[in-house]
Amino acid sequence: MELCEGRIREGISGGSKDWRLRVLPVTDSTNAVARAAGTAGEAEGLVILAGEQTAGRGRLGRSFFSPGGTGLYMSLLLRPGLPPEKVIRITTAAAVAVCRAVEKLTGEIPGIKWVNDIFLHGRKVCGILTEAAFDGQAGLQYAVLGIGINVMPPEGGFPPEIAETAGSLFSEFVPGRREIVAAEVLNCLAEVLQGLADGKHAEEYRARSIVLGQRVNILGGTGGEAVVTDIDPECRLHLRRDDGREEILSTGEISIRIQGKDAEKK
Repeated sequence: MELCEGRIREGISGGSKDWRLRVLPVTDSTNAVARAAGTAGEAEGLVILAGEQTAGRGRLGRSFFSPGGTGLYMSLLLRPGLPPEKVIRITTAAAVAVCRAVEKLTGEIPGIKWVNDIFLHGRKVCGILTEAAFDGQAGLQYAVLGIGINVMPPEGGFPPEIAETAGSLFSEFVPGRREIVAAEVLNCLAEVLQGLADGKHAEEYRARSIVLGQRVNILGGTGGEAVVTDIDPECRLHLRRDDGREEILSTGEISIRIQGKDAEKK
């Protein structure tokens, strides 16, 4: 079932009305389409939306399960003029925006697993992937913000490899729901991105975190386990090792056991 562009446009308001929507029934990757547009010189504000991806990608080169009919996949082309060390703000701002949209539409309170995953009832319902292009000393050329949301359960359920960790915003299929979610996410994105230069979303990002005070497993880098002691105004993760050493992560990935479940949420 294809996305209805008209229904999405009916629901957008505020700053998102200025964005240029390009709705595709299916594509390999909305991020790939947006990156090609960015490389070709397209102005910021282009939004690629698709009802299905054949080669969806997550962080660290992983594939992103992107079935048709029940998921929502979108990418926004940005030219924010941020210094390289602050590009993480795009991902963290998007996490806050998605949480606001989910809370408004479902009445439930989602949480953020640092740095880029949205969880609801202990299951991952959304992944965010920001890809940036840099031009030597000129700095950030453009950034592509990709968001993939499990709006409803896929027919036949999630694949075995993610069945214990993946979830969806709603438990039943209802026509038109993806368009409603798309519009609300775009509205919240437009609002949050207005404060990107000042990092105004950081306090809310911290408040919505599900890792503060938790023991986490650090994937890659030095590895091992540590306790999350804080998330600072740049949304960096502050850690304390068992031997008392303090560390700060600005990039990377962690896993955490959520709500007492045996499976780690990665």
